[in-house]
Amino acid sequence: MAHALDRHVALVGFMGAGKSTLGAEIADRLGRRLVDLDREVERAAGRALPEIFEQRGEVEFRVLEAEATIAALENERPAVLALGGGAIETPKIRRALRERALTVYLDVDPETAWGRVQGTGRPLAGDEQSFRALYDRRQALYREVADATATSAEEVVLAAAGIVVEEDGLAQLPQLVAGREVELVVDSTALRFHQPPLEDVAVYELPPGEEAKTLDSMSQLWRYLRAERDGVIVAFGGGCTTDAAGFAAATYLRGIRWIAAPTTLVGQVDAAIGGKTAVNLPEGKNLVGAFHWPEWTLIDPALLGTLPECERRAGMAEVVKTGLLEGEPLWELPDAELVRRCAAYKAAVCLRDPYERGERAILNLGHTFAHALEAAGGYEVTHGEAVALGLVAALRLSGLDTAPVEKTLAPQPVRVDRDVAWDALARDKKSRDGRPRLVLLEARGKPVTGVELPENQVRAALNELIAD
Repeated sequence: MAHALDRHVALVGFMGAGKSTLGAEIADRLGRRLVDLDREVERAAGRALPEIFEQRGEVEFRVLEAEATIAALENERPAVLALGGGAIETPKIRRALRERALTVYLDVDPETAWGRVQGTGRPLAGDEQSFRALYDRRQALYREVADATATSAEEVVLAAAGIVVEEDGLAQLPQLVAGREVELVVDSTALRFHQPPLEDVAVYELPPGEEAKTLDSMSQLWRYLRAERDGVIVAFGGGCTTDAAGFAAATYLRGIRWIAAPTTLVGQVDAAIGGKTAVNLPEGKNLVGAFHWPEWTLIDPALLGTLPECERRAGMAEVVKTGLLEGEPLWELPDAELVRRCAAYKAAVCLRDPYERGERAILNLGHTFAHALEAAGGYEVTHGEAVALGLVAALRLSGLDTAPVEKTLAPQPVRVDRDVAWDALARDKKSRDGRPRLVLLEARGKPVTGVELPENQVRAALNELIAD
């Protein structure tokens, strides 16, 4: 499994790579405890590392290190583990990493590493020549054991979620599915602009947009599938495609693996991340679904070059939402950077709360209103239009300036039935006893969940989004 939902995230790398420093930031982002193995060895031995080396020698230190590392890896509670620089030289540790962790190699060049550790008294950093020789000797082992390579906390978060964000990232797909039975499910619109990401594989086309998320479409997809339990579904298309194909993967044969390859901005910054899959009912959006994390999410921002303007605007609504939650104007960034930042933000939230039992609800900012408008409009109101309007309502109810939404998305009220919209809003998944529970903002970057307001106030906010 590519992601680290139920596994440790183990950081390996040479002295001076920043494992302890970055480890603390990564642990905070993932909502996990940090286990610094050098500190664990010192605690067990009752003395500092230089003393252990001096009094017991490196061989005995490696024994203590292996005991502490294996014990940490065998703990069932997923953590972020910062391993000592030489831990990977112990075969038993390498085997345990393969079995129990997603291992990330924190890369650092020898000049930077030496500049950070010289004069610090580290036992194996006495002179630069031997330091560099040790660096060279360990490189092959780091790369052998690593599932991913990173230089920043953001990159580690993406790796922990099984997300690859890079141009031509889909080129990895043939290797990821090699030797497995593949069901390629694609968005019929995406095929007008892109070649299927796999050759010599049968292609099942889903209808465009929300039509893909009807029970009729899902029934046809279920009946088409032929994969066995070890097969994999690859979803290539927009957010509706990954929603529908992911739900098919969650339910077919009681669950098979899947890989998301989103082609739209909505998919790349939101829908394909975090394992939420669903289809719609006439009474409301995403009322039937499952949490089923993709094995991998392969994101190529270059695919956005063919995106129609209406689809781009739909995606920018999710970008603005993420920026409001993070407290940063992400909507001002170039495509590749905004995709990476949004993906990393959502991935971190979802890894902290994978099944939406708490914090993850913040990602619904504006969506309670948006889903009501979509349902009331028979899903002819686009997702982007609806989310933009929902964000306006959320900001108004929060008492905050709506300028980021107005300037970037310029939403206009839509023509839908007010009573139908209210009924859909009251039936929203987050409602309790027919009372909407909203996500609002104390300020940019400070979301609050489960907010209940008087019905007349919420209904008035909804009515302002609907044209006369």
